[in-house]
Amino acid sequence: QVQLVESGGGLVQPGGSLRLSCAASGSIFSSYAMSWYRQAPGKQRELVARLSSGGTTNYADSGKGRFTISRDNAKNTVYLQMNSLKPEDTAVYYCNANRAAISRSYWGQGTQVTVSS
Repeated sequence: QVQLVESGGGLVQPGGSLRLSCAASGSIFSSYAMSWYRQAPGKQRELVARLSSGGTTNYADSGKGRFTISRDNAKNTVYLQMNSLKPEDTAVYYCNANRAAISRSYWGQGTQVTVSS
């Protein structure tokens, strides 16, 4: 069982920055792909950024050039640096750990990000 705990959300003005953190319960990054998803009110959960176990990153078009996913293996923590935030980035952000080979997927509890003046 993998436990994920997100933190770092909050209220920020348009154009501002936030860094989200996702602490995993163990050293899983060598075998799990780590992703950030978000879900806005009334909308489906959508992928924001993905970091494969091998270190490859992928971003949704909405975050390209503004968001950066990274990890600190020593701290078992994945980050999402978000810059130039827009009101449409407002959502609950979730961390996900996925190991497709064994069909295992784990979610954190989510952290609220609100972009508003």
